Amino acid sequence: MIKNILLLTCAITLSLFHLTLAQTTKPAFSRMDVFELEWVTSPQISPDGSMIVYERRGMDIMKDRKTSNLWLMSVDGQSHYKLTSREVNESSPRWSPDGGRIAFVSSSEDHGSEIYVYWVENDKIARLTQTERSPSGLSWSPDGRQLAFSMLVPEKAPTLVSPPPKPKGAEWAAHPRVTTRLKHESDGSGYIEPGYRQYFVLPADGGTARQVTQGEFQHRSRPVWTKDGQALIFSSNRNDNWEYDFRNSEIYRVSIADGQVTTLTDRNGPDREPAISPDGKQILYIGFDDKVQTYQVSNVYIMNADGSNKKQIPLKLDRSVSSPVWAADGKGFYFQYDDKGNTKIGYATLNGKSEVVTGNLGGTAIGRPYGGGSYSISNNGTIVFTHTTPYHPSELAMVTRVKEDKQITHLNQDLLDYRQLGEVEEIWYKSSVDDRDVQGWMVKPPTFDPNKKYPLLVENHGGPISNYGDRFSPELQLMAADGYVVFYPNPRGSTSYGEEFGNLLYHNYPGDDYQDVMDGVDAMIEQGFIAEDSLFVTGGSAGGIMTAWIIGKNNRFRAAAVVKPVMNWISKTLTADNYYGYANSRYPGQPWENIETYMKFSPVSLVGNIETPTLVMVGTADLRTPLSEAKQLYHALKIRQKETALVEIPGAYHLIVNRPSQLITKVDHILAWFDKYRD
Repeated sequence: MIKNILLLTCAITLSLFHLTLAQTTKPAFSRMDVFELEWVTSPQISPDGSMIVYERRGMDIMKDRKTSNLWLMSVDGQSHYKLTSREVNESSPRWSPDGGRIAFVSSSEDHGSEIYVYWVENDKIARLTQTERSPSGLSWSPDGRQLAFSMLVPEKAPTLVSPPPKPKGAEWAAHPRVTTRLKHESDGSGYIEPGYRQYFVLPADGGTARQVTQGEFQHRSRPVWTKDGQALIFSSNRNDNWEYDFRNSEIYRVSIADGQVTTLTDRNGPDREPAISPDGKQILYIGFDDKVQTYQVSNVYIMNADGSNKKQIPLKLDRSVSSPVWAADGKGFYFQYDDKGNTKIGYATLNGKSEVVTGNLGGTAIGRPYGGGSYSISNNGTIVFTHTTPYHPSELAMVTRVKEDKQITHLNQDLLDYRQLGEVEEIWYKSSVDDRDVQGWMVKPPTFDPNKKYPLLVENHGGPISNYGDRFSPELQLMAADGYVVFYPNPRGSTSYGEEFGNLLYHNYPGDDYQDVMDGVDAMIEQGFIAEDSLFVTGGSAGGIMTAWIIGKNNRFRAAAVVKPVMNWISKTLTADNYYGYANSRYPGQPWENIETYMKFSPVSLVGNIETPTLVMVGTADLRTPLSEAKQLYHALKIRQKETALVEIPGAYHLIVNRPSQLITKVDHILAWFDKYRD
């Protein structure tokens, strides 16, 4: 009797435990949660380090678009509010030198994109411009009296004929569009309006914007004022053959008074991101001597303000650096770089001695775990930056060289604290090609049990000159929530491992990166919780190339999703928006000069081997890997009577996921296809 009572008591206790567990278990991240995500971009700290303005990004579920509003907060977090009451997109905030005003760009249906100024003390806002085109690259003069910016100055499109006069009231077809430019379209925006971007200056209290650069050159970068306020320093390419010399750029100085342009650098290679020292005597800039290869590390250089005494600062990092910012004392500078899939802020002295200030920048590439992010620094050395982990998109964080990181926003706490996310774990393994160390990550299902066997989903990154890392990814979390262990590697050719590693694909792509991915699959199987006979593979852009290459090389995968691929390097190179940029850096010569090599590395050459059920996906407005590339794979598989489906996402450019619903439908279609072939 006592034994039965004890058993009954244990059973009741166990039942109550499971009931409590069921009540407290969080749901997994789901597709409609995508609309609830918020993230920080473009944080700007005031000169005195007391206030921060940033872009608060989100999703509009009714209009199916991303939104951007400016928010202002104190560094102690006590004050935090929306900058304006306007329900329009706002971006590109910049503090005035005295910290009393914030210039920014805002768009509305009535005025388009214009420059506005917000007075912090008085909580007032005013529109400064009435421009015909969208301004960008705002920059305050040192005395706070002027703003500089870049804007398109349109020109008439060329015509070859004059149409005959049409009868009154007649409805004729639109007149043909004639193009004579090398660069005439751009993925993400389509046809490029004829004209040239020029620099303008504008009184900071309103007035007429005055154009200060001239000529048939593009001036797109953010200009930097000289300390005396008499000139702008900028990066551009004003060489006579600039259109075809597209890898090159120089640092220039333009006089505000008369528009006279002085060239400060002169070499074969890109020079960009000039930063003027606090005393105005020196300029930091980023660049390299172009050796015409697949990948080159960007270094940091220094020169006198007049362009003399140029020299490289020997950081000895073997990593591409960007976003240089002088320390207030002029003895060193801060910079941003990717290291082994993690984006960091570093500090260096002018003799090249460097240190890591912080890491985990990013979380702004909502979709997959790419790098990115930004930072800014106050006069007292306080840094604000976009901070991410695998478990949240970018939040606002603060750090100094002597203090640890402190996250000061929690925009996603109300959502992600109540979701069970898949655990992200780093993995290193050896390449069977040359015994190199290769890095990757896995995302486990939210309810992962190490004693069970799971299907493996391989996600190949794009680029290929890019990297994945330990950053938040709603796409990969959705895949893990569907019961897959998701593996995403950085095979050779990926950035953040040095120039030699990144350049291993030079004249050999796809190449041994294929084996790096497959070695990663074997390393995942060795973990003991992967069902070896339940493998799936996907990837977009360069990842789509790799996916097509993999299923053309082996039949280990139950199903594949090839997203926005290049199938034929000849047709891709001559039809994409960046068609002019591949010869020699990817393969020797132009396509018609080296047909055999271009075809050798084209996945279409392996289509006859494919037995894997394959989903093919592409945006109908994709100009980077045009729709015709995806159709080559789909049509070839249909001719061969292999299991396949073509998914065309209406109006989507190469990114595909620019709209929230597109991110959801992309993942939905991949998972629906894979689920057909799961046990």
